[in-house]
Amino acid sequence: MPAYPVMHLKTSREKSVLRRHPWIFAGSVGWMEGEPASGETVLVQDARGQSLALAAFSPESQIRGRVWTWDVNQAIDEAFFRRRLESAIQMRRSLGLERPGAAVRLVHGESDGLPGLVVDRYADFLVMQVLSAGIERWRERLGRILLDLTGAQGIYERSDVDVRHLEGLLERSGGLLGSTPPGRVEITEDGLHYAVDVRGGHKTGFYLDQRSNRHQVRKLAHDKDVLDCFCYTGGFTLNALVGGAKSVLAVDSSAEALAQAQEQVALNGLDDGRARWQEGDVFRMLRLLRDQNQQFDLIVLDPPKFAPTSVQVERAARGYKDINLLAFKLLRPGGLLVTFSCSGGVNAELFQKIVAGAALDAGLDGRIVRHLHASGDHPVGIHFPEGEYLKGLVVEVAP
Repeated sequence: MPAYPVMHLKTSREKSVLRRHPWIFAGSVGWMEGEPASGETVLVQDARGQSLALAAFSPESQIRGRVWTWDVNQAIDEAFFRRRLESAIQMRRSLGLERPGAAVRLVHGESDGLPGLVVDRYADFLVMQVLSAGIERWRERLGRILLDLTGAQGIYERSDVDVRHLEGLLERSGGLLGSTPPGRVEITEDGLHYAVDVRGGHKTGFYLDQRSNRHQVRKLAHDKDVLDCFCYTGGFTLNALVGGAKSVLAVDSSAEALAQAQEQVALNGLDDGRARWQEGDVFRMLRLLRDQNQQFDLIVLDPPKFAPTSVQVERAARGYKDINLLAFKLLRPGGLLVTFSCSGGVNAELFQKIVAGAALDAGLDGRIVRHLHASGDHPVGIHFPEGEYLKGLVVEVAP
Protein backbone atom coordinates (compact mmCIF):
# COMPACT_ATOMS: atom_id res chain seq x y z
CA MET A 1 0.00 0.00 0.00
CA PRO A 2 1.30 3.51 -0.79
CA ALA A 3 2.35 5.70 2.13
CA TYR A 4 -0.54 8.14 2.37
CA PRO A 5 -0.73 11.18 4.66
CA VAL A 6 -2.76 10.35 7.75
CA MET A 7 -5.97 11.97 9.02
CA HIS A 8 -6.15 11.31 12.77
CA LEU A 9 -9.65 11.48 14.26
CA LYS A 10 -10.45 12.79 17.71
CA THR A 11 -11.28 10.35 20.49
CA SER A 12 -14.69 8.67 19.99
CA ARG A 13 -15.25 10.40 16.65
CA GLU A 14 -14.84 7.29 14.50
CA LYS A 15 -18.41 5.96 14.91
CA SER A 16 -19.78 7.30 11.63
CA VAL A 17 -16.80 5.89 9.73
CA LEU A 18 -17.32 2.51 11.33
CA ARG A 19 -20.95 2.71 10.22
CA ARG A 20 -19.62 3.30 6.69
CA HIS A 21 -20.93 6.82 6.30
CA PRO A 22 -18.71 8.36 3.58
CA TRP A 23 -18.36 11.87 5.06
CA ILE A 24 -15.84 12.89 7.71
CA PHE A 25 -16.57 16.36 9.09
CA ALA A 26 -13.92 18.85 10.13
CA GLY A 27 -15.03 18.70 13.77
CA SER A 28 -14.08 15.03 13.92
CA VAL A 29 -10.50 15.59 12.76
CA GLY A 30 -7.84 15.89 15.45
CA TRP A 31 -4.70 16.46 13.40
CA MET A 32 -3.06 15.71 10.09
CA GLU A 33 0.14 13.78 9.69
CA GLY A 34 1.81 15.11 6.57
CA GLU A 35 0.66 17.97 4.36
CA PRO A 36 -1.83 16.56 1.84
CA ALA A 37 -2.88 18.71 -1.10
CA SER A 38 -6.51 19.35 -1.94
CA GLY A 39 -8.08 16.13 -3.22
CA GLU A 40 -5.14 13.93 -2.22
CA THR A 41 -5.87 10.52 -0.74
CA VAL A 42 -5.32 10.20 3.02
CA LEU A 43 -5.39 7.27 5.43
CA VAL A 44 -8.03 7.75 8.13
CA GLN A 45 -7.13 6.50 11.61
CA ASP A 46 -8.95 6.65 14.92
CA ALA A 47 -7.37 8.17 18.03
CA ARG A 48 -5.72 4.82 18.89
CA GLY A 49 -4.03 4.55 15.50
CA GLN A 50 -6.41 1.96 14.03
CA SER A 51 -6.69 2.37 10.24
CA LEU A 52 -10.31 2.79 9.14
CA ALA A 53 -10.55 4.02 5.54
CA LEU A 54 -8.96 5.84 2.63
CA ALA A 55 -10.50 9.22 1.82
CA ALA A 56 -10.09 12.27 -0.38
CA PHE A 57 -8.87 15.27 1.62
CA SER A 58 -10.63 18.62 1.25
CA PRO A 59 -8.96 21.38 3.30
CA GLU A 60 -11.59 24.03 2.50
CA SER A 61 -14.77 22.05 3.12
CA GLN A 62 -16.59 21.23 6.34
CA ILE A 63 -16.66 17.72 4.88
CA ARG A 64 -12.92 17.32 5.41
CA GLY A 65 -12.74 13.78 4.05
CA ARG A 66 -14.85 11.78 1.58
CA VAL A 67 -14.26 8.06 1.83
CA TRP A 68 -13.08 6.19 -1.27
CA THR A 69 -12.96 2.79 0.41
CA TRP A 70 -12.92 1.05 3.81
CA ASP A 71 -10.34 -1.43 2.51
CA VAL A 72 -7.15 0.36 3.56
CA ASN A 73 -5.03 -2.09 1.57
CA GLN A 74 -6.34 -0.86 -1.77
CA ALA A 75 -4.43 1.53 -3.97
CA ILE A 76 -6.37 4.60 -5.09
CA ASP A 77 -5.25 4.67 -8.69
CA GLU A 78 -6.68 4.52 -12.22
CA ALA A 79 -7.43 0.81 -11.87
CA PHE A 80 -9.49 1.56 -8.74
CA PHE A 81 -11.56 4.19 -10.54
CA ARG A 82 -12.01 1.99 -13.61
CA ARG A 83 -13.48 -0.75 -11.41
CA ARG A 84 -15.85 1.70 -9.71
CA LEU A 85 -17.01 3.15 -13.05
CA GLU A 86 -17.45 -0.28 -14.61
CA SER A 87 -19.59 -1.35 -11.64
CA ALA A 88 -21.76 1.79 -11.84
CA ILE A 89 -22.31 1.49 -15.59
CA GLN A 90 -23.06 -2.22 -15.40
CA MET A 91 -25.75 -1.60 -12.78
CA ARG A 92 -27.59 0.76 -15.16
CA ARG A 93 -27.27 -1.76 -17.98
CA SER A 94 -28.75 -4.45 -15.74
CA LEU A 95 -31.77 -2.16 -15.23
CA GLY A 96 -32.16 -1.83 -18.99
CA LEU A 97 -31.69 1.94 -18.84
CA GLU A 98 -28.64 2.42 -21.05
CA ARG A 99 -30.26 2.13 -24.47
CA PRO A 100 -29.46 3.85 -27.80
CA GLY A 101 -30.79 7.41 -27.82
CA ALA A 102 -31.86 7.31 -24.17
CA ALA A 103 -30.74 9.37 -21.19
CA VAL A 104 -29.51 7.80 -17.98
CA ARG A 105 -27.49 8.68 -14.89
CA LEU A 106 -24.37 6.53 -15.03
CA VAL A 107 -22.70 7.71 -11.82
CA HIS A 108 -24.48 9.02 -8.73
CA GLY A 109 -21.75 10.22 -6.39
CA GLU A 110 -21.40 8.65 -2.97
CA SER A 111 -23.96 5.94 -3.72
CA ASP A 112 -21.68 4.61 -6.47
CA GLY A 113 -18.56 4.90 -4.32
CA LEU A 114 -17.37 8.01 -6.16
CA PRO A 115 -18.19 10.94 -3.84
CA GLY A 116 -18.68 14.18 -5.71
CA LEU A 117 -18.97 12.71 -9.23
CA VAL A 118 -22.14 12.87 -11.31
CA VAL A 119 -22.21 11.52 -14.86
CA ASP A 120 -25.29 11.57 -17.07
CA ARG A 121 -25.52 10.10 -20.55
CA TYR A 122 -27.64 11.86 -23.19
CA ALA A 123 -27.65 9.70 -26.33
CA ASP A 124 -24.05 9.85 -27.60
CA PHE A 125 -22.76 12.44 -25.12
CA LEU A 126 -21.79 12.39 -21.46
CA VAL A 127 -22.31 15.31 -19.08
CA MET A 128 -20.05 15.31 -16.04
CA GLN A 129 -20.29 17.27 -12.79
CA VAL A 130 -17.26 17.50 -10.50
CA LEU A 131 -18.45 18.46 -7.02
CA SER A 132 -15.58 17.52 -4.70
CA ALA A 133 -11.86 18.12 -4.33
CA GLY A 134 -11.13 14.42 -4.65
CA ILE A 135 -12.88 14.07 -8.00
CA GLU A 136 -11.31 17.33 -9.17
CA ARG A 137 -7.88 15.79 -8.71
CA TRP A 138 -8.80 12.82 -10.95
CA ARG A 139 -11.09 14.71 -13.34
CA GLU A 140 -9.36 14.22 -16.70
CA ARG A 141 -8.30 10.64 -16.01
CA LEU A 142 -11.87 9.79 -15.02
CA GLY A 143 -13.04 11.38 -18.26
CA ARG A 144 -10.73 9.23 -20.35
CA ILE A 145 -11.91 6.06 -18.59
CA LEU A 146 -15.55 7.06 -19.13
CA LEU A 147 -15.05 7.57 -22.86
CA ASP A 148 -13.35 4.21 -23.09
CA LEU A 149 -16.11 2.39 -21.18
CA THR A 150 -19.08 4.03 -22.91
CA GLY A 151 -17.91 4.77 -26.45
CA ALA A 152 -19.50 8.22 -26.14
CA GLN A 153 -18.57 10.92 -28.66
CA GLY A 154 -17.59 13.43 -26.02
CA ILE A 155 -17.85 14.69 -22.45
CA TYR A 156 -19.25 18.11 -21.58
CA GLU A 157 -18.51 19.40 -18.08
CA ARG A 158 -21.24 21.16 -16.07
CA SER A 159 -19.34 21.96 -12.88
CA ASP A 160 -21.11 25.33 -12.82
CA VAL A 161 -22.68 24.91 -9.39
CA ASP A 162 -22.11 26.93 -6.24
CA VAL A 163 -21.48 23.85 -4.08
CA ARG A 164 -17.97 23.80 -5.57
CA HIS A 165 -17.15 26.96 -3.63
CA LEU A 166 -17.52 24.95 -0.41
CA GLU A 167 -14.67 22.78 -1.67
CA GLY A 168 -12.50 25.77 -2.55
CA LEU A 169 -13.12 25.19 -6.26
CA LEU A 170 -14.19 27.61 -8.98
CA GLU A 171 -17.20 26.93 -11.19
CA ARG A 172 -16.42 25.55 -14.63
CA SER A 173 -18.40 24.62 -17.74
CA GLY A 174 -17.31 23.50 -21.20
CA GLY A 175 -16.06 20.65 -23.32
CA LEU A 176 -13.79 18.25 -21.46
CA LEU A 177 -12.91 15.49 -23.92
CA GLY A 178 -13.96 14.45 -27.40
CA SER A 179 -16.65 16.19 -29.45
CA THR A 180 -18.73 19.07 -28.10
CA PRO A 181 -22.48 18.34 -28.05
CA PRO A 182 -24.82 20.42 -30.23
CA GLY A 183 -27.12 23.07 -28.80
CA ARG A 184 -29.81 20.43 -28.36
CA VAL A 185 -29.26 16.70 -27.90
CA GLU A 186 -32.32 14.65 -28.78
CA ILE A 187 -33.17 11.79 -26.44
CA THR A 188 -36.07 9.37 -26.13
CA GLU A 189 -37.82 8.42 -22.90
CA ASP A 190 -40.89 6.26 -22.56
CA GLY A 191 -41.77 6.79 -26.22
CA LEU A 192 -41.39 10.57 -26.10
CA HIS A 193 -38.71 12.71 -27.72
CA TYR A 194 -36.95 15.53 -25.87
CA ALA A 195 -34.45 18.07 -27.18
CA VAL A 196 -32.15 18.68 -24.19
CA ASP A 197 -29.89 21.68 -23.67
CA VAL A 198 -26.99 19.90 -21.95
CA ARG A 199 -24.76 22.98 -22.14
CA GLY A 200 -27.08 25.43 -20.38
CA GLY A 201 -30.14 23.64 -18.99
CA HIS A 202 -30.91 23.00 -15.33
CA LYS A 203 -28.70 20.44 -13.59
CA THR A 204 -27.08 18.54 -16.48
CA GLY A 205 -29.85 19.54 -18.90
CA PHE A 206 -32.83 17.45 -17.80
CA TYR A 207 -34.38 16.06 -14.61
CA LEU A 208 -33.44 12.43 -15.10
CA ASP A 209 -34.39 11.62 -11.51
CA GLN A 210 -38.09 12.17 -12.34
CA ARG A 211 -38.27 9.54 -15.11
CA SER A 212 -40.48 7.05 -13.26
CA ASN A 213 -42.58 9.86 -11.78
CA ARG A 214 -43.28 11.31 -15.21
CA HIS A 215 -44.61 7.89 -16.17
CA GLN A 216 -46.75 7.87 -13.02
CA VAL A 217 -48.33 11.21 -14.00
CA ARG A 218 -49.02 9.78 -17.47
CA LYS A 219 -51.03 6.95 -15.88
CA LEU A 220 -52.97 9.33 -13.63
CA ALA A 221 -53.84 12.05 -16.15
CA HIS A 222 -56.56 10.41 -18.26
CA ASP A 223 -59.60 12.67 -18.74
CA LYS A 224 -58.33 15.16 -16.14
CA ASP A 225 -57.75 18.91 -16.09
CA VAL A 226 -54.08 19.16 -15.06
CA LEU A 227 -52.06 21.98 -13.54
CA ASP A 228 -48.29 21.53 -13.94
CA CYS A 229 -46.38 23.94 -11.69
CA PHE A 230 -42.67 24.67 -12.12
CA CYS A 231 -43.04 22.84 -15.43
CA TYR A 232 -39.54 23.73 -16.77
CA THR A 233 -39.28 22.19 -20.28
CA GLY A 234 -42.51 20.24 -20.01
CA GLY A 235 -41.66 16.69 -18.91
CA PHE A 236 -44.78 16.24 -16.80
CA THR A 237 -46.91 18.20 -19.27
CA LEU A 238 -45.96 15.94 -22.18
CA ASN A 239 -46.72 12.84 -20.17
CA ALA A 240 -50.08 14.21 -19.04
CA LEU A 241 -51.01 14.92 -22.66
CA VAL A 242 -49.92 11.44 -23.78
CA GLY A 243 -51.90 10.00 -20.87
CA GLY A 244 -55.10 11.56 -22.21
CA ALA A 245 -55.50 14.70 -20.10
CA LYS A 246 -58.42 16.91 -21.12
CA SER A 247 -56.29 20.01 -20.58
CA VAL A 248 -52.95 21.02 -19.11
CA LEU A 249 -52.03 24.44 -17.76
CA ALA A 250 -48.23 24.62 -17.49
CA VAL A 251 -46.70 27.37 -15.31
CA ASP A 252 -43.07 28.43 -15.00
CA SER A 253 -41.21 31.66 -14.26
CA SER A 254 -38.86 31.19 -17.24
CA ALA A 255 -40.08 32.29 -20.68
CA GLU A 256 -37.17 30.38 -22.21
CA ALA A 257 -38.16 27.13 -20.46
CA LEU A 258 -41.78 27.56 -21.56
CA ALA A 259 -40.67 28.10 -25.15
CA GLN A 260 -38.64 24.89 -24.98
CA ALA A 261 -41.63 23.07 -23.49
CA GLN A 262 -43.80 24.17 -26.39
CA GLU A 263 -41.12 22.94 -28.79
CA GLN A 264 -41.19 19.54 -27.06
CA VAL A 265 -44.97 19.34 -27.44
CA ALA A 266 -44.64 20.13 -31.15
CA LEU A 267 -41.75 17.67 -31.53
CA ASN A 268 -44.04 14.90 -30.32
CA GLY A 269 -47.08 15.95 -32.35
CA LEU A 270 -49.08 16.86 -29.24
CA ASP A 271 -49.88 20.51 -30.08
CA ASP A 272 -53.62 19.94 -30.39
CA GLY A 273 -54.80 22.84 -28.25
CA ARG A 274 -55.04 20.99 -24.94
CA ALA A 275 -51.94 22.68 -23.49
CA ARG A 276 -51.86 26.26 -22.21
CA TRP A 277 -48.76 28.09 -21.05
CA GLN A 278 -48.38 30.70 -18.35
CA GLU A 279 -45.20 32.59 -17.49
CA GLY A 280 -45.03 33.87 -13.93
CA ASP A 281 -44.07 33.30 -10.33
CA VAL A 282 -45.79 30.06 -9.29
CA PHE A 283 -46.71 31.31 -5.80
CA ARG A 284 -48.41 34.35 -7.31
CA MET A 285 -50.06 32.33 -10.06
CA LEU A 286 -51.51 29.84 -7.58
CA ARG A 287 -53.07 32.69 -5.63
CA LEU A 288 -54.46 34.18 -8.83
CA LEU A 289 -56.00 30.86 -9.88
CA ARG A 290 -57.51 30.52 -6.40
CA ASP A 291 -59.02 34.00 -6.60
CA GLN A 292 -60.46 33.10 -10.03
CA ASN A 293 -62.10 30.00 -8.50
CA GLN A 294 -60.38 27.73 -11.01
CA GLN A 295 -60.19 24.05 -10.18
CA PHE A 296 -58.24 21.03 -11.41
CA ASP A 297 -58.36 17.26 -11.12
CA LEU A 298 -54.59 16.74 -10.97
CA ILE A 299 -51.90 19.17 -9.81
CA VAL A 300 -48.14 18.59 -10.07
CA LEU A 301 -45.84 20.59 -7.79
CA ASP A 302 -42.16 20.10 -8.65
CA PRO A 303 -40.44 23.18 -7.17
CA PRO A 304 -36.72 23.91 -7.15
CA LYS A 305 -34.58 23.16 -4.12
CA PHE A 306 -35.81 25.30 -1.20
CA ALA A 307 -33.35 23.92 1.41
CA PRO A 308 -30.00 22.60 0.16
CA THR A 309 -28.94 21.99 3.77
CA SER A 310 -30.60 21.73 7.18
CA VAL A 311 -29.77 25.39 7.90
CA GLN A 312 -32.55 26.56 5.56
CA VAL A 313 -35.17 24.03 6.70
CA GLU A 314 -37.46 26.43 8.59
CA ARG A 315 -37.76 28.85 5.68
CA ALA A 316 -38.13 25.99 3.21
CA ALA A 317 -40.90 24.41 5.28
CA ARG A 318 -42.91 27.61 5.03
CA GLY A 319 -42.47 27.66 1.26
CA TYR A 320 -43.52 24.04 0.84
CA LYS A 321 -46.54 24.51 3.07
CA ASP A 322 -47.61 27.62 1.18
CA ILE A 323 -47.62 26.04 -2.28
CA ASN A 324 -49.21 22.80 -1.09
CA LEU A 325 -51.94 24.70 0.78
CA LEU A 326 -52.72 26.72 -2.35
CA ALA A 327 -52.72 23.56 -4.48
CA PHE A 328 -55.15 21.78 -2.15
CA LYS A 329 -57.54 24.72 -2.49
CA LEU A 330 -57.45 24.36 -6.28
CA LEU A 331 -58.28 20.64 -6.34
CA ARG A 332 -61.74 19.33 -7.05
CA PRO A 333 -63.14 16.74 -4.61
CA GLY A 334 -61.46 13.42 -5.36
CA GLY A 335 -58.60 15.22 -7.07
CA LEU A 336 -54.92 14.23 -6.93
CA LEU A 337 -51.90 16.22 -5.77
CA VAL A 338 -48.50 14.99 -6.98
CA THR A 339 -46.06 16.94 -4.85
CA PHE A 340 -42.27 16.82 -4.55
CA SER A 341 -39.35 18.12 -2.55
CA CYS A 342 -35.78 17.83 -3.83
CA SER A 343 -34.32 19.61 -0.79
CA GLY A 344 -31.67 17.55 0.95
CA GLY A 345 -32.37 19.40 4.20
CA VAL A 346 -36.04 18.25 4.25
CA ASN A 347 -36.36 14.53 4.90
CA ALA A 348 -39.31 12.40 3.86
CA GLU A 349 -40.93 12.39 7.31
CA LEU A 350 -40.82 16.18 7.58
CA PHE A 351 -42.10 16.62 4.04
CA GLN A 352 -45.10 14.40 4.74
CA LYS A 353 -45.85 16.40 7.90
CA ILE A 354 -45.70 19.65 5.91
CA VAL A 355 -48.12 18.34 3.29
CA ALA A 356 -50.45 16.99 5.98
CA GLY A 357 -50.41 20.40 7.69
CA ALA A 358 -51.26 22.10 4.42
CA ALA A 359 -54.25 19.78 3.90
CA LEU A 360 -55.42 20.46 7.46
CA ASP A 361 -55.22 24.23 6.94
CA ALA A 362 -57.13 23.85 3.67
CA GLY A 363 -59.91 22.07 5.58
CA LEU A 364 -59.46 18.88 3.58
CA ASP A 365 -59.09 15.22 4.34
CA GLY A 366 -57.20 12.87 2.07
CA ARG A 367 -54.93 9.90 1.81
CA ILE A 368 -51.47 9.15 0.46
CA VAL A 369 -51.88 6.64 -2.35
CA ARG A 370 -48.23 6.48 -3.41
CA HIS A 371 -44.76 7.51 -2.21
CA LEU A 372 -42.49 8.66 -5.03
CA HIS A 373 -38.71 8.56 -5.29
CA ALA A 374 -35.91 9.15 -7.77
CA SER A 375 -35.55 6.69 -10.62
CA GLY A 376 -33.47 3.53 -10.24
CA ASP A 377 -30.39 5.04 -11.85
CA HIS A 378 -30.19 7.36 -8.81
CA PRO A 379 -29.48 4.70 -6.14
CA VAL A 380 -29.20 5.52 -2.45
CA GLY A 381 -26.29 4.03 -0.55
CA ILE A 382 -27.63 2.01 2.38
CA HIS A 383 -25.29 3.85 4.79
CA PHE A 384 -25.84 7.26 3.14
CA PRO A 385 -29.42 8.45 3.77
CA GLU A 386 -28.50 11.94 2.52
CA GLY A 387 -28.53 10.43 -0.96
CA GLU A 388 -32.33 10.22 -0.85
CA TYR A 389 -32.87 13.87 -1.69
CA LEU A 390 -35.97 13.51 -3.93
CA LYS A 391 -39.17 12.57 -2.22
CA GLY A 392 -42.74 12.82 -3.45
CA LEU A 393 -46.33 11.98 -2.56
CA VAL A 394 -49.49 11.30 -4.52
CA VAL A 395 -52.31 12.56 -2.30
CA GLU A 396 -55.96 11.93 -3.10
CA VAL A 397 -58.35 14.51 -1.69
CA ALA A 398 -61.42 12.98 -0.09
CA PRO A 399 -64.59 13.25 -2.24
